[in-house]
Amino acid sequence: MDLEVKRVAASPQRRAQQSLKGKKCQGTQLGDGLNDDLTGLDEKALLQRYYTNKPYNMQHSIRKLEAEDVAAERRKHAVVEQVMADQLSRAVISDPGQSTPAGVCEEAPGLVGLGPAPMHHRQRTLHETKIRTKSGLTANMLSNKLCFNSRILSRNGRDACRELIGFFFACDGSLTVYEFRQFGKNRTNVLPFIQKGVYQHQRGQRKGKAYDVSDFYVGANLTFLSVDHNLPESCKQNPILTLRVISIDEAAMDFLKAASVEFKQECSKQVADDSRVFKKIQGSLRETLRKRGVQVLTGLGSYFRQVDKNRNGFLSRAAFKEALNVFHLEVPEGDFECLWLALDDSKSDKVDYGEFTRAVFGEMNEYRKAFVRKAYIKLDFSKTGSVPVVDIRKCYCAKKHPLVLAGKATEEEVKSSFLETLGESCSSPNEVSYAKFEDYYEGLSFGIVDDEDFVNVLRNSWGI
Repeated sequence: MDLEVKRVAASPQRRAQQSLKGKKCQGTQLGDGLNDDLTGLDEKALLQRYYTNKPYNMQHSIRKLEAEDVAAERRKHAVVEQVMADQLSRAVISDPGQSTPAGVCEEAPGLVGLGPAPMHHRQRTLHETKIRTKSGLTANMLSNKLCFNSRILSRNGRDACRELIGFFFACDGSLTVYEFRQFGKNRTNVLPFIQKGVYQHQRGQRKGKAYDVSDFYVGANLTFLSVDHNLPESCKQNPILTLRVISIDEAAMDFLKAASVEFKQECSKQVADDSRVFKKIQGSLRETLRKRGVQVLTGLGSYFRQVDKNRNGFLSRAAFKEALNVFHLEVPEGDFECLWLALDDSKSDKVDYGEFTRAVFGEMNEYRKAFVRKAYIKLDFSKTGSVPVVDIRKCYCAKKHPLVLAGKATEEEVKSSFLETLGESCSSPNEVSYAKFEDYYEGLSFGIVDDEDFVNVLRNSWGI
């Protein structure tokens, strides 16, 4: 029975391979970038690159964007309300001294000798209390804040798709991060992820320095020691938790810049210095990745996980050099040494291979990354960090692919080609992890210049 099921399931893929084998996309739009030196899998991966026709009419697209903006604004308001309640009210209402005021022994009126009155009979108005709270912050002080959205830099799908909203408070230089969680359609929860406090950079040239306004911009990394926070176990596997800022409140940022005497326009110079050597290497590899980005990125991910015997995500300099040789990626020795000095700031001779990949190849911008995460969240509705291939096959749509519209391929053929290239590098033939899903679209994005074209690939495929 099992053999028969496998035979039936495999037949569409075999038919797709036979039908698409040797088939070249005709015309300038579909012919660009397909060369004879590419393998069959490379060509099938490139078929997705041209899936860029607009999926919706303008009116539908506007309505969808407006609905997403309203939902995002509601989430932000929910988190703001929770933050203000946590920082202002809890210190007074939850103070244990409020229940037993020192030096006071009230008795129920008219019942002398029967002991203290029950709590609900006592007068407990907050403006009359003499209890001192640890926090002296007022609503006016806390209102001077910068709101930003962030994500965890992680290969774990469950962590990478967490929705985090943070706040930087100008009054004391502190910050806090909350997680917004949606349970079904109507139930939500807002939970502290990083407790409010003054934190310092844990990596890079600003290591040990406290965060300030200049550290917040789209693409910035915020680093924290994992042991200092009550984080999920999966986040504690790496000693340093890295959050990537994916959007900020521009109006609040402009106000804080104008009000801050410490803010300097050259604050981004540190970032430019760190990325100079990365850009040089990325430029030398761009042409190779434009043609074979999907296979290189997904293949390297599998290779790194095989070499990583300790399963901690870190590899040595020798292992990275060997990986570049295996995949025929030429990086001059001098450039590699400069790259390693920039990455290995702890001098441990080991680097997280996610950081190494981002430094060597670059990565898609946060606008594109947001749609990749949105597509995966739609697939991974149970939030396990892994999606069965069966579910991917059901959700993937090939109706508007150029080859299908032109009558040169069927929907099943295009779908099977996508699943073949996606599943080629997966450790399990039956499931696709977030890391593999992200690697696939990371490689695909190298050959798509326009952001909207890339987003249309995802919208057409997954209906987001």
